[in-house]
Amino acid sequence: MFGVDVLSRRNFCGLGAGALLALPTLSYAAPQSKPSPRLLGLARAALEHHQLTERDTIGVIDFAAASREPRFHLVDMANGRTSALLVAHGRGSDPDHSGWVQRLSNLPGSYASSAGAYLTSDLYTGKHGRSRRLKGLDAENSNVESRAIVIHAASYVGADIARAYGKLGRSEGCLAVAEPDLDFVLAKLGPSRLIYVDRLPTAVR
Repeated sequence: MFGVDVLSRRNFCGLGAGALLALPTLSYAAPQSKPSPRLLGLARAALEHHQLTERDTIGVIDFAAASREPRFHLVDMANGRTSALLVAHGRGSDPDHSGWVQRLSNLPGSYASSAGAYLTSDLYTGKHGRSRRLKGLDAENSNVESRAIVIHAASYVGADIARAYGKLGRSEGCLAVAEPDLDFVLAKLGPSRLIYVDRLPTAVR
């Protein structure tokens, strides 16, 4: 869902064309970044607990990291290779717009991101263009479908935004990625794949 945010593309245009040319797009170019071992272990446990059969690639989102960091990890389960992407969090998770997740919520109307295991579902084209529906598999994200939390691209996500402002814009709870990354994410995380989302304290990472 598109967040009404000060880091809209319209406001970003105030940087000027020269700044845009100087700031490269990040796309899926951070293979050195990996999820914490603890978070990856929880994702693997969720894969077993929910008995998911599509296991070639899983998504792991580390909301303990700042929004300017590539924190959406796509993990190839056969060889362990990881691609890391930028992803926005919900404005209800970061009401002061600090760039850091302060809370996670499952409540309708919270505009927050939710923790837990997600199941990817079908593709559709809506107000944000091509998007993928998601289902919440755990109690802490059971309202994902009714809240219309999906994967979509957004103009407020990108390396240009992160470099200029030190943070991304915010969604209304959706997993919003950079426009150049959308096709990659939708292809890697086809239907019936796992995405695991959490914000672990430093002590248990």
